[in-house]
Amino acid sequence: MLLTLLCLFIAVVVVQFLYYVVFFGKFSFAKPQVSTPKRVPISVIVCAKNEEENVKNFIPLLAEQNYQDYEIVLIDDASSDETLEVFEAFEKQYSNIKLVKVENNEAFWGNKKFALTLGIKAAKNEYLLFTDADCYPKSNDWIKEMSAQFTQQKTIVLGYGAYEKIKNSFLNKIIRFETLLTATQYFSWAKLGKPYMGVGRNMAYKREEFFKVRGFIDHMKIRSGDDDLFINQAANAKNTAICYTPESFTFSKPKTTFSAWFTQKRRHVATAQHYKASDRTQLAIFYASQLLFIILPIILLAFQFQWIIVLSLIGFRYLFAWISLGFAAGKLKEKDVMYWFPIIEIILIFTQLNVFITNTFSKPVQWK
Repeated sequence: MLLTLLCLFIAVVVVQFLYYVVFFGKFSFAKPQVSTPKRVPISVIVCAKNEEENVKNFIPLLAEQNYQDYEIVLIDDASSDETLEVFEAFEKQYSNIKLVKVENNEAFWGNKKFALTLGIKAAKNEYLLFTDADCYPKSNDWIKEMSAQFTQQKTIVLGYGAYEKIKNSFLNKIIRFETLLTATQYFSWAKLGKPYMGVGRNMAYKREEFFKVRGFIDHMKIRSGDDDLFINQAANAKNTAICYTPESFTFSKPKTTFSAWFTQKRRHVATAQHYKASDRTQLAIFYASQLLFIILPIILLAFQFQWIIVLSLIGFRYLFAWISLGFAAGKLKEKDVMYWFPIIEIILIFTQLNVFITNTFSKPVQWK
């Protein structure tokens, strides 16, 4: 029995090596990205629902981008606060802002996908760049960097949506580590020719890709997934590029309580259940190997069975995982979270298990 568990543990370490070094290494060990600016007309699309304070602060940052030919499409998704009034003021202030007003619709009430569809149709340009109302670009070259990845073949661009750092907050480190790990995964699989998700905080695509898959119609009833479910459906090896230059990052404020973050994770995991079967499988194998990597050595060491081999495998696994994620963290400017890597990873593994169990017995409340 213990010998079987040891063999299983060795297999788990091999699987982890394949993920962290072979798969994730496609991004982690890639050279720094060098972009060649393009002169592509861009429509920046921002959908907001009750985001009055955020849009007051962040829309001017979009309006001051160092890019020659772009418009900003502001979508008010039937807000009940002063978001619409703020948008109307910006529309008067900036000549390149276009406002789309979404009224409550009985069939699509509160559905962000419906609002985004109206904004996409209203955009004058074929190339669309998306961010959320609570996000802001790191630099004035955000549009330039993201649009630089478009080519005749590459019509979908996946970017990095980071979270702000909060001093002396361990939860903040957990959230940013998870964001780093998630980005490493979707960037790596995109480079491997198997793109499976992106984040609406920072992504771009040509409008024709939207209509090729009939927009959001196949998952309109699922409130979430205007970003990852769309990419899961539309992206492939030929049409997808990634952008990870520091000037291309966007930032948003992270959750500040564990319960709020846990609720957010429940929604993300519930959305991922609608990915293609092959994508669900590769994600399941990765997270299962992470969980088994924690459980199996505890059992083996409790019985002191081949403890030298077990400890050597643990050390080897942490070494290659730390190196791989460390290089990725360097690219995404998240190096500080790697100092806490083993502890944060264990917390994430069991949080993921908790999310899975909780979602099995109750569905998370969907949001716009």
